[in-house]
Formats: sequence, structure tokens, C-alpha cells
Amino acid sequence: MSKRAVLEVIALDVEDAVAAQAGGADRLELVTEMAADGLTPSPATVAAIRAAVDIDLRVMLRLTDGFAAGDAEGLVRAADELRGAGADQFVLGFLDAGGAVDLDTVERVVAALDGCRWTFHRAIDRAADRDALRKQLADLPGLDTYLTAGSATGVDAGLPTLLAEAAHGGEPGYEQRILVGGGLRLDHVPRLRTGGIDAFHIGGAARPGGWAGPVCADAVARWRAVLDGGTGEG
Repeated sequence: MSKRAVLEVIALDVEDAVAAQAGGADRLELVTEMAADGLTPSPATVAAIRAAVDIDLRVMLRLTDGFAAGDAEGLVRAADELRGAGADQFVLGFLDAGGAVDLDTVERVVAALDGCRWTFHRAIDRAADRDALRKQLADLPGLDTYLTAGSATGVDAGLPTLLAEAAHGGEPGYEQRILVGGGLRLDHVPRLRTGGIDAFHIGGAARPGGWAGPVCADAVARWRAVLDGGTGEG
């Protein structure tokens, strides 16, 4: 099997973060308001989580539900405040009304990140043209990951797209790591691993009690074991 797979877990608070790290997560995605699919958390929350765990954190830059950027100045301010709270990795992604990447806003926010590493999130799954979006973003500083299910409806529908994009790895627009998330299940893992994908993102799968309950270290550990074992059994 190839190098150890990355496991990223969504965390809303310190309790989630500590449990995810205990279960074997490599990285956390920090958000609030999962009812809106994840918005920017407060600097205080980010600082508290940064103090509680020592794994990588990627912090969401998203002020409103949907994939339009909204207040670009507000996004830049949020980035500055979060960096002040200790954030050094981020998650973002904005589309215009036609489904193309909102390059002006992305470039403004990335400039505020000043070289920090970042993920372009599942806005790619709503894009009118995934390949065009990738090529437009290819040279932006810090972009090292796409969080994607391959489809707006989830990994079940997106699996062929994910495997096809993984096969393009290294080509212009495809140098970034594919982080698979969005309806991801353990039984998807063997095909994705065989296809060369080595990064996985879970939210609800880490929470047996649903979004009203915390991350469960044992649930995260089950994913860790499957990723390390390279099988679909857990």
C-alpha cells in the first residue's frame, strides 16, 4: 500500500478536537453551523482548539450558506483575525452565479493568507466545469488540496470522477491532493485507495449520535484502522 493515508475530521469545539486526535485523525477541519454546511468559527474557538491539540488545523472561511462569496472584505477580515488566533491553514471556495470560480474573491482571500496552505472545498462539486476551475486556480499560492465527493450528491455518484481525476495527478491543474469527503463510507475506501487516493474527510461518520452529539474517538479509530489496513473491513 502507498504512504499512510490522511484522515481529516470535522471539529466544532475542543471536545471534538481532542476526541478526533485521540482516535487517530491527522488533521481537523474547524467549522461552526453545520446546518449551513459549515461556516467560519470564532477566533476564540480556534485559539482554544489550537491550544488543546497538536495536529494540523484547517479553518473554514465561509460567512454564509451557499457557494457565493458574499462579503469579500469580511472574509479578508476573518482571515486576518483567525491568523491572529493561531490558524495557519484554511478551507475556502467560491463560485459566481454561473457556476464558474469567483476568481477575484478567491485571489483576494488567498492574498490575505500570505502563503498559508489551503483547501478548495466542495464548491468544486457545484462548478459548471471542474477542469476549467482547476486550471484557473492552478498557480495560486498555498493551494494544495481539493475537498471533493466528485459529485454534488456525494461519493456514490462521484466515484468515477474521483478516480478519473486521480489518474491525472501531476498534470497542470491536478497537482493538488484529492481529499475525498461528502457521503463517504468505509466501503468506498478500497476502490479509492486502489485508484491512488490517500486523503479522506469525515464529519457525520465520526459522530454516532449525529451532529447534535460529539465526535467519538472510537468511530475515528475505526476509520484510522481501515485506512492503515487498506481494507474495507472495520
